[in-house]
Amino acid sequence: MSEKVERIKTLIIGSGPAGYTAAIYAARADLKPVVYTGMEPGGQLTTTTEVDNFPGYPEGIDGPTMMMQLQQQAERFGTEVRIGMITAVELSKQVGGIHKATVDNDKTIEAETIIISTGATAKYLNIPSEQRLRGGGVSACAVCDGFFYKGQDVAIVGGGDTAAEEASYLANICNKVTMLIRKDYMRASKAMQHRVNSLPNLEVRFNTQVDEVLGEQVVEGLRMLNNQTNEKEDIAITGLFIAIGHKPNTDIFKGQIDMDETGYIITNGKSTKTNLPGVFACGDSQDKEYRQAVTAAGTGCMAALDAERYLATIEAPKEVV
Repeated sequence: MSEKVERIKTLIIGSGPAGYTAAIYAARADLKPVVYTGMEPGGQLTTTTEVDNFPGYPEGIDGPTMMMQLQQQAERFGTEVRIGMITAVELSKQVGGIHKATVDNDKTIEAETIIISTGATAKYLNIPSEQRLRGGGVSACAVCDGFFYKGQDVAIVGGGDTAAEEASYLANICNKVTMLIRKDYMRASKAMQHRVNSLPNLEVRFNTQVDEVLGEQVVEGLRMLNNQTNEKEDIAITGLFIAIGHKPNTDIFKGQIDMDETGYIITNGKSTKTNLPGVFACGDSQDKEYRQAVTAAGTGCMAALDAERYLATIEAPKEVV
């Protein structure tokens, strides 16, 4: 490991809407933030072709362009954005303590505050046709992308509460929704099951999974496989939504920061404060309910304000008695 150690005020880990918004606010507060982008600079939005639900873009905007503009805005106020991966952390438990982070298993950064905005990764089926058509009709967020399929036939994969909620959302705007559940039962709560079963244009297929997504450039259909009979059936759809869960990108913080059973960082009340002083979490690393770009940006703002107030507290001059 390199012997060179760099000391900074605020380290922001992750570069999605939460990270860049935190950087904008932190830079304007003269916290001189340094952002490490991680493996996916710009976060999940860089895989989204159209963003129509972020305020301020009346004509919509594509995800990569939006993230590039957010980066440029953060840099305009003095944020330093670096390509690199934080591979390990050593977090202080003391108020005013210094936190250490390792970059790409080599360089050490010492930071007075750390803002975690590492996001979460949507789980996919990982079949070739699905991966090839991501952004061409395959999506992991019905609330984000469902509007583009208004009045059309779509399918959704998953049997939990999130899948049932997204299937209900799609049924309200789409012509027909086919819900694929690989088991012979739905994991969703009884209330969500009743909602799904009450929708006339939503068909549930149990013991059914995706065999292949059909289409060259965009989704044109779906080949389904009945895992009990091994029978295959093709249906015509224009959109396929995967709702089998997300994994928060928080592994390097395990054992140091309080998390729930699935790895989402627990924050204190309505704040972005973690159980460690000077360490804050925002965006999808701590939000498993909403997972929207605009809510991530909002918590990024909160994290920067929390960091600024924390530093003001520990840097305040002590009264002379």
